[in-house]
Parts: sequence; C-alpha cells; structure tokens
Amino acid sequence: MGGTGTLDRREKLPMSASREVTDMASASARFTPAHLPPYRVAKHAAVPAGIWQHRFAAVVRTADLVLLVLVVACAMTLGIGEGAEAVRANVACGVVALALLPVSLTLCRVWDERILGTGSEEFKRVYRAVAGSVVILGLAGLAFKIESVRPWVFGVLPLYGVVCLISRRTLRKMLHRRRESNRCMQTVLAVGNHDAVLDLVRRTRRDLHFGWTITAICTPTGAGPGGAAEMEGVPVVGDLDAVGRSVRSVGCDVVAVGPTAGWGPARLHQLAWQLEGTPTEVVVDPGLMEVAGPRLHITPVDGLPLLRLTQPRFSGAGRLVKATIDRLGAAILLLLLAPMLLVIVVCVRRDGGPAFFRQERVGAKGQTFRMVKFRSMVVGAEARLADLEVRNEAAGPMFKMRADPRITRIGAVLRKYSLDELPQLFNVLTGSMSLVGPRPPLPREVAAYTAEAQRRLLVRPGMTGLWQVSGRSDLSWDETVRLDLRYVENWSIALDVMILWKTLGAVCRGGGAY
Repeated sequence: MGGTGTLDRREKLPMSASREVTDMASASARFTPAHLPPYRVAKHAAVPAGIWQHRFAAVVRTADLVLLVLVVACAMTLGIGEGAEAVRANVACGVVALALLPVSLTLCRVWDERILGTGSEEFKRVYRAVAGSVVILGLAGLAFKIESVRPWVFGVLPLYGVVCLISRRTLRKMLHRRRESNRCMQTVLAVGNHDAVLDLVRRTRRDLHFGWTITAICTPTGAGPGGAAEMEGVPVVGDLDAVGRSVRSVGCDVVAVGPTAGWGPARLHQLAWQLEGTPTEVVVDPGLMEVAGPRLHITPVDGLPLLRLTQPRFSGAGRLVKATIDRLGAAILLLLLAPMLLVIVVCVRRDGGPAFFRQERVGAKGQTFRMVKFRSMVVGAEARLADLEVRNEAAGPMFKMRADPRITRIGAVLRKYSLDELPQLFNVLTGSMSLVGPRPPLPREVAAYTAEAQRRLLVRPGMTGLWQVSGRSDLSWDETVRLDLRYVENWSIALDVMILWKTLGAVCRGGGAY
C-alpha cells in the first residue's frame, strides 16, 4: 500500500476548516505507511472509524429490535389464554412491552457507539434497561390488578434480556475477529513521555480486541529516545506544541494523552478547544496504573472534577459471597467431574507412579499450603530441576520450558488443556485456594518478590485468573505480576464471572500451556 492510500483515507475523513494543504504535504512526508509495521496498516485505511462504527451500531440496533419483535410475537401467540378477556390482556401486555422496551433501551443508551463491542459496560446497560422495564411493567400490573402481566414480568422480558445479550456477544465476537486482522480499528495519536507512550503502544498491540492502533506519537522533545524518528515502528510527528496540528494532518480518531512533563490543564483545554467540531476524541490517562472500575469515582469541588481513589476491599460481604461461591462451586464441579477424574487417575498411574503431585505453595497473607495436582512429570522431577535451570525460558523467579524433558506423554495432554489442575478443586473446597485469583507461587518465587509483587499475597490464589485468560505460560514474569496486581486492585464478583467465562475458551484452545 503506497502513500496515496494514506492521503485518500484522510480526504474521506471530516476535517476542520483550518486544515491547510501545506500541512497535509508536510505530514505525508513525515508519516508514511513505510514507518509502520505491516500488520498495523492492513485494511484499516479502506473504512474510516466513523463509518464502520455507524454500521456496527446500526447492525446492533436492528438485531435488538428484531429480537424484541420476535420474542414478543412468540409470547403473544403462545400465551393466549381462554376467553376474550385473557386474549385482550395478553395482547395489551405485548403492545406495552413493544413500546416500553425501545424507550428503556434508548434512555439507558445501549446503542451508544462508544460502548458497543467493549464488553461489561455494554452488557450492564442492557441489563439496566431490561430490569427497568420489568419493574415498570410489574408495578403497572399491580396498580391495575392485571394477573396476566406476571408471565411477562418473570418470563418474557427476562428472556428477551438473555437473548439480547447473547446476540450482542455474538456480534462482539465478530467485531473481534475483524480486529484480529486489523480491520474496524481506531487510529490513535499518542502523547506523552517516552515510557508512557511505549507502554501504550505495547498494550494496544497486545489487546487488539480493544480496537486501537497507534499511528503517530508526540513527545516532549519531538523525537524518540536518543533522537530517534520513531518508537516501536510508529513515527514521532512532533512535540507537545504540535499536537493540534498533528491531529489535523495525520487524521487520527483518538488523541491519547498520557503522563508527561509540561502537559498541564491549560494545554489540555487548548487541545480540546482545537478539536471542537471534529470527530476526534480526547482520552486522558490519569496515571493510576492498573486501577479502575469500582475504585475510581469523580468528586466535584466547586466545579473542579477530582478523581477519588477508594481503597481495595479484602474482607466484608463481597469476600464472604466469593468464599461461598468458591466452596459451593468446587463441590458441584467435583461431583460433575468425578468420572473424568477417575479416568485421569487411571491414565496417570499407568506409567508407574502416583496419580497426584503435591507441592508447597504460598497462599493469602504468606501462609503456605499443599497444592494438589495430577502428576504430569516423571517421578523425581523436582530433583532434576537444578540441572535444567540453564535452559529456563522464563524471566524472573519462574521456571518454564516449552520442551521440558520431565513431562510425560499423558502429562503433556493434561497440561495443554489444564486438566492437571482439576484436583485443585480440593484446595478450593478446603479454603486454601479460590476459583479465581492470582497464580499460586512457590516459596522460592516469593523470596524474590519485590514490594509491589508482595501485594499478590493479599488474596487467596486461584485456579484461574487474568494470567490464565491472557496467555498462560506465554506471559513474561512482569506481565504475570501486572495482571495479578490488576486483579487484586480491582476485584469484583463481576470480574470473577468474566474470568471464569473466558477460562473456558482459553482451556479449550489449549494455547500457551506447557
């Protein structure tokens, strides 16, 4: 793809009136696709962000409304009772539902393009819209003493909510597949210090599903480290004073402002004013790494918005609910999986060793416990570890080898699909582990922990976690610590449910496990 393609894309995007031809010419000389990694340029230029966002929103809106009509029509057909009065009441409920739900969905902004395809926030809004409709219809039924409203309140509307969420998740997966081939992406101009910009570039490349691709950078010096013209293959197009001009010349969809010296409220206001009337959004990184969700709140003081950071909670009602779910879930899974566990026991014992492997691990508050797994290595594998240290492929205190000679044939299969970890359900049942949590570390790993990594021990380790659904053994030590700390800092029941759901896909794919 040549430079002409880039200019064509910019011509299709909305531009501010102050854009000059000279700016375009100078920008094209500095910013060409040759500067970018090949996979970053592919196919995105053909469809500007505004167009594909409108199309995706239209598809989601159409699917929601079509499903609403189908669910209501089926309910009206199947729910017709005996007598004219029952028929009229059932039809009336259907008509009210057809009128009420679209209004509720609109008020809850479920079709806001900024949240479509993002996950939890999108699903929360759909839930609030359906729940609000259920409450309103239920109260109306009580007020007018309409008995036939009950099936709609407890059956039809909740059913529509479930069907709607399934539909949106399916569409979201389709969007993710497109983004894996670098389509339906938003171009981003990153502004900040070298470290902040590099971190953002690497994060967006790790998380293609989010839909950002960094195409230009502005730094305080107008160059990369050592005066380089690019960083991680992305061109540096100017300094802090050139941000406004760079946005217009490069034609990006988002300006991401990270921590940087010399960038105060005045500069941010000026940039926001310069971008008024354009489709470009401004996103600001508050500098609170890995802290998000329920811990962040906006507190206004005389019109000044302050970001309030609440402390993480490691006890209380939420943790009691988590412990109850852990033990109940472990008991149910052990009962359901008992036949499979017995088959694995037989297969592992066929190579002449014990079926289970017990190892000392460090749990919450530094207390040690005996973690149980299916044996996936030869007998006496721990004694051979010292001889293999020179072949360690993992950074930090962890030991990992892709072709570990100690792993048995059945052990390789068990590890690929995480079946060797199923006996940890007994640890969950006894309270030493959780279904979801940080990776359970070895004592020698804990001995090498930094003060930051020690925070992983504030909660119970888990059978699965963000590390499990984000790459498993393919992750570096720093990435594993970062993901575990993100979980510790931002824990919630909803996060646990999301991780458990994603674990199913990670285990079935079998990637990153060795």
